[in-house]
Amino acid sequence: MKDNSLKRLADEVVVIWLDDLSRKRITSGNLTELVARHHVVGVTTNPTIFQQAIGDGGDYADQLHDMALRGVTVAEAVRTITAADVRDAADILRPVHDATSGRDGWVSIEVDPRLAHGTDATIAEAKHLAWLIDRPNILIKIPATRAGLPAITEVVALGISVNVTLIFSLERYREVMNAYLSGLEKARDKGLDLSRIHSVASFFVSRVDTEIDKRLDALGTPEAKALRGRAAVANARLAYQAYEEVFGSADGSTPPSDRWSALESVGAGKQRPLWASTGVKDAAYKDTLYVDDLVAPNTVNTMPEATLEAVADHGEIIGNSIAGTYEQARADLDAVEKLGISYAGVVQALETEGIHKFQHSWDTLEHRPQRPAPPRRRPAVTGDVPRRARGPW
Repeated sequence: MKDNSLKRLADEVVVIWLDDLSRKRITSGNLTELVARHHVVGVTTNPTIFQQAIGDGGDYADQLHDMALRGVTVAEAVRTITAADVRDAADILRPVHDATSGRDGWVSIEVDPRLAHGTDATIAEAKHLAWLIDRPNILIKIPATRAGLPAITEVVALGISVNVTLIFSLERYREVMNAYLSGLEKARDKGLDLSRIHSVASFFVSRVDTEIDKRLDALGTPEAKALRGRAAVANARLAYQAYEEVFGSADGSTPPSDRWSALESVGAGKQRPLWASTGVKDAAYKDTLYVDDLVAPNTVNTMPEATLEAVADHGEIIGNSIAGTYEQARADLDAVEKLGISYAGVVQALETEGIHKFQHSWDTLEHRPQRPAPPRRRPAVTGDVPRRARGPW
């Protein structure tokens, strides 16, 4: 059957989240169908996804019109609309959340990306989003910037579940895990129930190949061409090795750290690696590359629908594709470095670019020209009731 590859992923303890959300997905029943029949057990969003969804205007026109009449600021309107879509998606996924005792059924929403370099503002925004959406299966996305690291700790310490986003480097990933553990320790000291705090660490994949391949192409040597399309998977595989060093391997060959064991003994849950940006950007690569080659226990793969359909149709899921690859992965990254391509320079450029892209998407949302809503029929004198506006406003 077409979905056998998706089932095999689930059998390998890799959970599938959809990297997309719009009101149309919710109202059409598409998200419900993906959850029911295509093994989707979570949803991730980001500012660019919302910019594309709201940019059309059609599904949001009446609501935007009503808000304009009420004098609502554009910033408030954008946050209200995005929070409503996430709340509705969380309700669709709530049965999954309950059935898995909180392991899955999560929907992520990002703090305002313009706060990426402000710790206190990020904490305040995370608290506000958790209050505004008010669902138990919400992950607040915080970028893994320098300012984001202490924010992660403080937000987790408040008992708020977090999706750490925009992770590109191995060093920063280790710092993210440390920030999560520090937050759990603070939460434990406050007497909070650690079993109710969840987290994923979103390690970005395809953008690494895009940036490094560009630099390899500029070199143009046979050695450079031979390394195209290998850095992103190598980077992610070494991230999984770092994860095992903290949380332990599924087969027991790598023991967990003492620090983690102490937290796990009082109910804490592991911060799972999440493979983000898994849609292939280069048509020369197989379209399931960043799924097939990153299969390992206790991971999340969040896919755009095109990638989800490709995996369902012809994905090659043949078991754990990360085990035993660490030596080769390190050799691949070392080979790139030997050609004069700085790993540190690449990952810093990607973090900066990622933040700027999300900031641009948010700015575009707040400055988009608003389409007028369709004309409304005035209620007749006979007592007709006006059509109720969509949404809770």
